[in-house]
Amino acid sequence: MTAEVLVRCDGVARTFGTGPGAVVAVHGVSCEIVAHQLVAVTGPSGSGKSTLLHLFAGLDEPTAGHVSWPGIGTRTELRPGPVAVVLQGPSLMAPLDVVENVALPLVLGGASQHEADAVARGALARLGLEALVAKLPEELSGGQAQRVAVARALAGRPRLILADEPTGQLDHVNGAIVVDALLEAARHLDAALVVTTHDVLVADRLPERWRMLDGRLDTRDTRRCSA
Repeated sequence: MTAEVLVRCDGVARTFGTGPGAVVAVHGVSCEIVAHQLVAVTGPSGSGKSTLLHLFAGLDEPTAGHVSWPGIGTRTELRPGPVAVVLQGPSLMAPLDVVENVALPLVLGGASQHEADAVARGALARLGLEALVAKLPEELSGGQAQRVAVARALAGRPRLILADEPTGQLDHVNGAIVVDALLEAARHLDAALVVTTHDVLVADRLPERWRMLDGRLDTRDTRRCSA
């Protein structure tokens, strides 16, 4: 049986600026992300990985081509819920404690505060973060903050998790913990997971690898191609 397509890109390009100074970050990408797929998108800094992930997430719009979400719905239906994004670096709201940060997208999606808090505490518990519920972001280590961001992502029970260089500002130990959390979240939710990274150790944790170079995407498994 053919897997359900969650994201489809047809000839997608993204250009920043106009005229001689324009920068084409993504060149004519056509690809699909299907249900349950676990893929690392690798490539050097500036290769277009983050821009591509933002297009997958509907956080940005292409300047050419078309992005669609056949198994999910329209761009306005992606969040909160079906598509979760874990960004590189700090993404928690400073005035809110940990449980409030995790609950916030659910509240914005219409859940009551009581219901959202209960779901948030469950998501934190699955990642072993119960002891942090009352802490503010400034009281967390970098690794803890990224794991809380993963908990916030899985609280909405997404079908697709998109993580943009989630270990880029962490040491290898904390980076491995965050990747463990992402893989566990995908397994628990039966979700697809896409991780952009320039770290080979991170990419090796996912069963499929694509490569981005100068804005062009190679969707062949580059490990098998180079073996």
